[in-house]
Amino acid sequence: MAERVPRRAGGWPRATFLGGLAPATADELLGMTVRHRYESGRPILREGDHATHVVVLESGFVKVTTAVEGFGTLLGIRLPGELVGEIGALTGSPRNATVTACGTVHGGIVTRPAFEDFLRRHPEASTLVMAMIARQLTWANRRRSDFAAFPAHIRLARLLVEIADACGRELDNGRVEIAVPLSHPELAAMIAVSRATIQKAVQELRTTGLIGTAYRRIVILDLPALTTVAAAASGE
Repeated sequence: MAERVPRRAGGWPRATFLGGLAPATADELLGMTVRHRYESGRPILREGDHATHVVVLESGFVKVTTAVEGFGTLLGIRLPGELVGEIGALTGSPRNATVTACGTVHGGIVTRPAFEDFLRRHPEASTLVMAMIARQLTWANRRRSDFAAFPAHIRLARLLVEIADACGRELDNGRVEIAVPLSHPELAAMIAVSRATIQKAVQELRTTGLIGTAYRRIVILDLPALTTVAAAASGE
């Protein structure tokens, strides 16, 4: 869960871009940014736009979505310390996804020329960008491999465990709240099932006492048990 991720001197989760940099290098990048506050539900980047700046997430979570046949498909969640918009900055191509604030988000904008100069001066940062993109592809590939291997409720369990690790918020009695609001259609898109099927999958995990739900809110009631269900299905 987010609160348990080991942090470096700069306070960033190790798995993030800023967390992988030396604290002085991370501070240098942040010092180049123009800071912005994004209110909940506000798009930070829009799919199809030709802007090429990068946004460094300093606080809050964002959802990354793309339009498929007119419907929004959730591609992932980004947390503080990560970058968004890096592919457009590196390639100059239109934005390939929309990034939306989940709750209040603070981020720093870096222009493409400034970001490219930063990467030239810090080759280790360039390597981290490539690693970050590779992790995103690996995450997407894992979702696709789950499609063929597991029934819907197991796919959902595996997805929720991963999301809880990235942005879980500890409550009392060992419960963990997913810090990002997620709708049934978004969950359905992430595990490639219909809306009717995701409702059944959610109900199955709810009936077995693993999760609790409300409107766009998910609380994992027993994370160790949910993790066991997710891992046992794949023989991990």
